[in-house]
Amino acid sequence: MHYEPVSGPGAWYGRDLARRDDWIHVFSAAQIREIEAAVAGARVPLGELTPKAFPLPSVGPFLRRVLTELLEGRGFVLLRGLPMERWSREQQAITYLGIGSWLGGFRSQNAKGHLLGHVKDLGLDIRDPNVRYYQTNRALEYHTDSVDIVGLLCLQTAKAGGASYLASSMTVFNEVLRRRPDVVPALFEPFPTDRRGEVPEGMKPWFDIPIYHWHASRLSCIYVRQYIESAQKQFPQARRLTRAQIEAMDLMDALCNDPEVHVAMNFRPGDVQLLHNHQILHARGDFENWPEPERHRHLLRLWLSPPEARPLPEVFAPRYGSIVPGDRGGIVVKGTTLRVPLEAE
Repeated sequence: MHYEPVSGPGAWYGRDLARRDDWIHVFSAAQIREIEAAVAGARVPLGELTPKAFPLPSVGPFLRRVLTELLEGRGFVLLRGLPMERWSREQQAITYLGIGSWLGGFRSQNAKGHLLGHVKDLGLDIRDPNVRYYQTNRALEYHTDSVDIVGLLCLQTAKAGGASYLASSMTVFNEVLRRRPDVVPALFEPFPTDRRGEVPEGMKPWFDIPIYHWHASRLSCIYVRQYIESAQKQFPQARRLTRAQIEAMDLMDALCNDPEVHVAMNFRPGDVQLLHNHQILHARGDFENWPEPERHRHLLRLWLSPPEARPLPEVFAPRYGSIVPGDRGGIVVKGTTLRVPLEAE
């Protein structure tokens, strides 16, 4: 295989973006009024919201431009200014799902079939092989989610910590290629990754997939080191990682954690962070919650699959369930029923 650097707007450095704010859009009062009118007029079940059921005459075309930026440009955007404090939880959910419907179809985020996810510390122990990191207050290392686009809406912030970090996986690849070309081939070999107990029927409790893939003239990345290492511990029958694979991941992590490479942001209530998993790695710092449960850090999450998404190789199918744009990604196991919980479960 021939390895070459990736160019274009998706190969950015955090040191440059930290000096700019063109990746932040603040909703205007007129846009908020338009969104609130759509919320008031919504008449379909939450999981069935579509642009037709959630009309946004001016905000909708703007969101379509955001989608183009996600898929073909920088790969992420921060939308700011939704007035969380004056909306009920149901209104918050309708708003978020309605906005998300303009970007892609909703995908299940866990074995429970949650189309609306709750990123919140539930007091669970990450040592439990069925617990995922978003259910704790532990730091999340740089990773991708198993869907084309992930969105986070901030409802409440922590007392301390919990900053969000993004890095371009295209820039990371370029830097690995520049610094250690000898380990680049290892990134295109299979890495067993733990499913954390959410196993589709007929599948193994882990999936094997390379971190980087060239397909249809595009480079895509899928990476969750915490679950790669978990698979090594939990499943002796899984393929053992090579020294080159481990060194390649070490370098990837070091690059992501370099302030020259990543961009950091602290969420405010009403912020919506949207990112394209195939070209963005994201992380979260440890956080400390307020003592009052009602003030705990709380984000709503969407996993979205746009019909306009890039083609993916067949090797994604064991994780994405399908590689058909608009109908891929997410987690579905036997007995999963799709639903929209308004509170964390």
